[in-house]
Amino acid sequence: MTVTARLRAARGLVTAFAATSAAHLGAIATGATGLQHATKPALMPLLAAHSLASAERAPKLLAPALLASTAGDVLLQVGGDTAFLAGMGSFAAAHVAYVTMFAGQGAFSDRRRTLLVAAAYATAWAVMITQLWPDLGSLQIPVAAYSLLLASTAVSSAGLGLATGIGGGLFLLSDSLIAARLAGWKLLPGHNVLVMATYVAAQYLLARGALRAEEARTAPASGSSQPERGDGAAGARLGAPA
Repeated sequence: MTVTARLRAARGLVTAFAATSAAHLGAIATGATGLQHATKPALMPLLAAHSLASAERAPKLLAPALLASTAGDVLLQVGGDTAFLAGMGSFAAAHVAYVTMFAGQGAFSDRRRTLLVAAAYATAWAVMITQLWPDLGSLQIPVAAYSLLLASTAVSSAGLGLATGIGGGLFLLSDSLIAARLAGWKLLPGHNVLVMATYVAAQYLLARGALRAEEARTAPASGSSQPERGDGAAGARLGAPA
């Protein structure tokens, strides 16, 4: 496949991802359960396909992270405690992949920034768990452990630039909203729409940041000029809309 054809495919895939995301959010808002169940499993595979088509060298762990997220999305739709815990495990695997990938891309190279961001997220995690703990019942330990991985993704993503860091923060926000629902707290208007809107935006920003960081990391070895530093690790365009 030529570069032009590959980038054309990438644009088509990101358009499909955006359209499917909009359809899914609309289905949640209108209570169209069938459309929700049909669109949700397609979201992350479309984003993974777009990511692979966008760059000549996509990070090896990006597609596994997105496909593990797909498994989590499907399992959470099944319902029941067993499926929920299995879905949480799938998302935990996705976060391990993200943190490992971001670390390999130099996310922790600025130690001072990493420590400051880690301290901020550690404080947020402690406050969140303290508030949720009495209402989580048998999910106390799983939620606490999973949320540590989630915070690790947020910390590592911040090392790749502002937009990628926002993605990590949005992922944390999305899952915090789910935790509030598990704890039986009073929900915000449009709570479920907000959960998915922040999740979809988070995954897109994380994927885009990983692609840009990988292009910056491999550019000198391939003999191309170093891209300008725009989004932290890289600012090069990959044929995907910003």
